[in-house]
Amino acid sequence: MAKKVFKELSDFIGTHFIYTYDNGWEYEWYCKNDHTCCYRIHGGMVKGRWVTDQEINLFKIADGIYKVTWTEPTGTDVALDFMPNEGKINGVIFFPKWVHEHPEITVCYQNKHLDRMYEAREKYDTYPKYVVPEFATITYIGDAGIDNDDVINETPYEGMTNDIRQGRFYDENYHHVSKRAD
Repeated sequence: MAKKVFKELSDFIGTHFIYTYDNGWEYEWYCKNDHTCCYRIHGGMVKGRWVTDQEINLFKIADGIYKVTWTEPTGTDVALDFMPNEGKINGVIFFPKWVHEHPEITVCYQNKHLDRMYEAREKYDTYPKYVVPEFATITYIGDAGIDNDDVINETPYEGMTNDIRQGRFYDENYHHVSKRAD
């Protein structure tokens, strides 16, 4: 993992993270710019889900500490506090009842299935929310640059995060080089 020192908001924007929550769920998250993120989910109840260009609210709380929040088309609310210098994240995910009961509906490339998300949000119960408050350990930090569409660009597969951590997924310019390691 690269040892970058984070202080300003500009240090955070363009950064790509892989982290594992204390409950074992593994996520991959990219701060694409100051108003959007992209992510893939590699473990947990919505494993296999991926999203690009999700609108976010992004703030610097203190030097090297950042808060990111958003609401998904599913109605899921997310609040993440990144502390990359310490290798930690504190997150809370507020899943609507329907996502907790029917997670398989969301396991797709969301951007191509927005109608399915809106339909399920209207069809199924939203409350009570399933709240998941967890700490996470950052296992990878990459400097992907701003607005890099190669960072989150395909469906997650088994072993993808290991391919990324071991340098088999991106080239030296952080461009995608291989769908799967040989």
